Amino acid sequence: MNLYPRFAAHVATALATLMAEGDLPAGLDTRAVAVEPPRDPSHGDLATNAAMVLAKPAGMKPRDIAMLLALKLNRLDDVAQAEVAGPGFLNLRLSPDVWRAEITAIHAAGADYGRSTMGGGHRVNVEYVSANPTGPMHMGHCRGAVVGDALAATLEFAGFDVTREYYINDAGGQVDTLARSAHLRYREALGETIAIPEGFYPGDYLVPVGEALAADFGPRYVGAPEAEWLPAFRSRTVALMMDRIRDDLLLLGIKQDVFFSEASLGDRVQQALDTLDAKGLIYEGVLEAPKGEAADDWEPRPQTLFRASQFGDDTDRALKKSDGSWTYFAGDVAYHWDKLERGYSALVDMFGADHGGYVKRMQAAVRALSDNKVPLDIKIVQMVKLLRAGEPVKMSKRSGNFVTLADVVEEVGKDVVRFIMLTKRSDSQLDFDFAKVVEQSRDNPVFYVQYAHARIASLGRKAKEAGIDLPPPDLALLDDADLALVKTAALWPRIVEQAADAREPHRIAFYLGDLAAVFHTQWNMGNDDAARRFVRADAPALTAARLHLADAVGQVIRNGLAVMGVEAADELH
Repeated sequence: MNLYPRFAAHVATALATLMAEGDLPAGLDTRAVAVEPPRDPSHGDLATNAAMVLAKPAGMKPRDIAMLLALKLNRLDDVAQAEVAGPGFLNLRLSPDVWRAEITAIHAAGADYGRSTMGGGHRVNVEYVSANPTGPMHMGHCRGAVVGDALAATLEFAGFDVTREYYINDAGGQVDTLARSAHLRYREALGETIAIPEGFYPGDYLVPVGEALAADFGPRYVGAPEAEWLPAFRSRTVALMMDRIRDDLLLLGIKQDVFFSEASLGDRVQQALDTLDAKGLIYEGVLEAPKGEAADDWEPRPQTLFRASQFGDDTDRALKKSDGSWTYFAGDVAYHWDKLERGYSALVDMFGADHGGYVKRMQAAVRALSDNKVPLDIKIVQMVKLLRAGEPVKMSKRSGNFVTLADVVEEVGKDVVRFIMLTKRSDSQLDFDFAKVVEQSRDNPVFYVQYAHARIASLGRKAKEAGIDLPPPDLALLDDADLALVKTAALWPRIVEQAADAREPHRIAFYLGDLAAVFHTQWNMGNDDAARRFVRADAPALTAARLHLADAVGQVIRNGLAVMGVEAADELH
């Protein structure tokens, strides 16, 4: 289903033949040879760098190699023309029958068109969201949630065995503060008038939590010492907040496979560090003052350190605090050690913008723990700036100090939220303007792609209304202008593999925008020239062929939107 490996195989066969016949030196390393779309579509359908990368090892001019290769490729039925350009670039124009066959292939594969085996079933863990369970999901969490979920879907479509994971930060001081805040709401639910002290969580989202705790425990903890109620309130409040978070994620269509509790790590921290110690990677030492830290603000002291600098980090990292407890980093080392123990061949973490400085140390830890065998790819997710007609959105009093994900989904819908979150690289700033994301204009990428699909869905109705009796599609009736559509649609399998390999699901949104643009251009040509219309009452056979082509494009749009977690619209209102 992917044209590029198919023609890469043609090129490889031609090169092997040239070597066997003595026109090229035997044994040339062809691993750097690629077949790709040309930068300028007017140059052809495909291009290969074979002559350029083989010239030096072959001791030949690139153009001479390209000429030899062109002679071989021009003999193929699939190639209309192999043309040498410049110093040795080789451009291929494919036979129209190749593109007609691709239309048939899209229909035959349906929802599986573009699905790849490149992942080979390798197990990948994608950890995303992992928000502290101290409040409902907000738009900062939303972007990481969508990007992580779309990346997991992309990897699955590319043939990987994916686990979607959420790391629950349910240990540490913020969870104790949450429990204390919930205790106030618990007392409020039992009739007390309360005041929320500075440093507690003030949002009204804890009101139902307090009511649930009152139902669970009755009045027995109203005046009890904190030591009696804190452990129970901590675990119960976290559970209730995680139920809320799961519900929020479901509003985006997100269901994760594993919810891993930080508090459950227990003695696995020691086991993970024992693993590093056995490799000679832990020692007692003194760190220099961090950059920018004044000398009188830094107290050097002996610490238990991990040799992170041996694995690409800027410095070695502390594993214990001055009171002897584990550092946050030590817990994260143990968590990733646990992932490795579960047998994943690759790990992906989605980090918020404020965790950029944490990337090198975590990658160093995974390199050390896995003996450089398991890659950890960390994607930074920048914040979302909420606007309404260009003006910053006021914060939600109900939530405390942020706009909730639920509020946004309720206003504009799941599909709009998910699509917009993927319209830029995750590490770049994203503006989310409530007015613009629902605007029906070409400038709104959600509408532009959905409108293309809705137009395609309307074609069958238009043909029926015109009273056209459609014969079986004869794709030989499609001309070069028609086939320009399938040339863009046929890029989809390549886009899937590129997005999976780069761990960049936003590439799918970009591609769908390009495919929609090509379709809208074809549609608009019919406004100026009746002969270019998809539905023609005077040409039932041509109409059938063009509708078959349009349906193939619609299938590719549906497939791309499905990977993004967005439903395709058949009608727009």
